[in-house]
Amino acid sequence: MSRTAQYAGYVALVVTPLALLAGAVAAPPALTTGRVTLGGGVVLVGGLAAVTERERALDAATASGFDRRDARDAVAVVGGAIAAYLLSVHAGLGPVVGSAAVGLAAGLAPTEHDVAAYCGSFVGMASPAVFPGVAPLALAAGVSGLAFVAARDAFDGVGGKLGTLALFGCATTVALTGFDYASGTALPWTMAPEIVAVAVVGAVVTVVLSVRLGLGAVVGSAAVGLVAGLAFPALLPAVGSTLATVAFCASFVGMSSTERLADERLVAVAGVLCGLVFVFVSPALVGAGGKLGTVAFVSAVCTVGLTELYESVSPRLR
Repeated sequence: MSRTAQYAGYVALVVTPLALLAGAVAAPPALTTGRVTLGGGVVLVGGLAAVTERERALDAATASGFDRRDARDAVAVVGGAIAAYLLSVHAGLGPVVGSAAVGLAAGLAPTEHDVAAYCGSFVGMASPAVFPGVAPLALAAGVSGLAFVAARDAFDGVGGKLGTLALFGCATTVALTGFDYASGTALPWTMAPEIVAVAVVGAVVTVVLSVRLGLGAVVGSAAVGLVAGLAFPALLPAVGSTLATVAFCASFVGMSSTERLADERLVAVAGVLCGLVFVFVSPALVGAGGKLGTVAFVSAVCTVGLTELYESVSPRLR
């Protein structure tokens, strides 16, 4: 990949969350002081972190061509997307269980392309109201696959990166083809306490499975998604589907490396933010694959940014 392509991958990871946040601001209900404060704070802190990441990503980038590994990863993204979509829509498992099943299978398989396939599975979470067939979904996955390769060195180890690349592919395809997002309504803020609680638990359990038990990020996240996707709807029919989605969303926060979020305390902080952002963006880009990962990415980037800001300021305060 040329440095131009690598920079394009970095830009995709910056622009996509901004598009989601802008969609949330533009969607009803009307803006309140709380919504403005949350949205503004996320953009400010996330923007500072993105500027810092730009230096890191471009320093780490190496000018090389599109090689066989890149091609296999791109193909794995498309394959993961189609498999998840078929499980979700045609097998009737729903997007959470469908994506988690693909991720678990890819994570346990003897392959080097499990991360790419898991990224594709998030494209496959798209609603048939957005992509009514496999062909437009495969197009979105192809765009995400190229972005996956281009963004290999950007935001490395930040949870939610894969979903952000998935949303980039979906949003780009919607913009180019004339498809539209599904209709939906905003979640009430009265649900925020339970959503935040589930998000914190989902994020922390994922990092325990991934890091402490050595299962790896893909298997850890997919296991949380699979259990949540099966258990919550059965135990809590009224809100179970929403809480399962929250837990799966937060599991992407827990995929962050310890170099980014050092321990469970920081992961829990990111989980709190994940729950709040989940409610905030609920009316935006409804039905697009990768939206959950983008919520996690925003939360993880902001937590990383706050940590770096504290580490740079704290010595001056002593």
